[in-house]
Amino acid sequence: MAFETVKSKIGDYAKDIRLNLDNVLQSDALTPQQVYGTVVAIAHQTKNKDLLADAEALAAEHIDAQHITAAKTASALMAMNNIYYRFAHLVEGGHEYTKMPARLRMTGLATHGVDKATFELWCLAVSAYNGCGMCITAHEKEVLHAGLSKAAVQDAVRITAVLNAAHVASS
Repeated sequence: MAFETVKSKIGDYAKDIRLNLDNVLQSDALTPQQVYGTVVAIAHQTKNKDLLADAEALAAEHIDAQHITAAKTASALMAMNNIYYRFAHLVEGGHEYTKMPARLRMTGLATHGVDKATFELWCLAVSAYNGCGMCITAHEKEVLHAGLSKAAVQDAVRITAVLNAAHVASS
């Protein structure tokens, strides 16, 4: 059983969330690396220690340490980029900011050591979590261009939504 620590903290009022924690792990559109990397990236983003511990333990049963580390890299970089680009997108006259160099180090976007489409999918999921429309659009375009399906995108966002709900319901 997955997410046992987190599930034990979720009250009956959120039984649907407990059930969805298992359901979203089943995907015909995603590889195990994509599923469990998304789980780690989003759990990392929530800053919920129990959720992250459960996510990393579960992921370690299905993917290697390089994928787990790369998922956390995606999470950390998107924590930075989503704030910067959401600001540039939302501020009045923001188009001027998007033309300026960001001057933010983000070499991890190219040196993560895993499949580019998978890494982009994790970035998309974290961008959805953080609500950065500009980043969502950019990463979805990359994911679809790399050959992943809209069903894959939907499944990654479903994982994101359920882990966010588990974070809220278990806190």
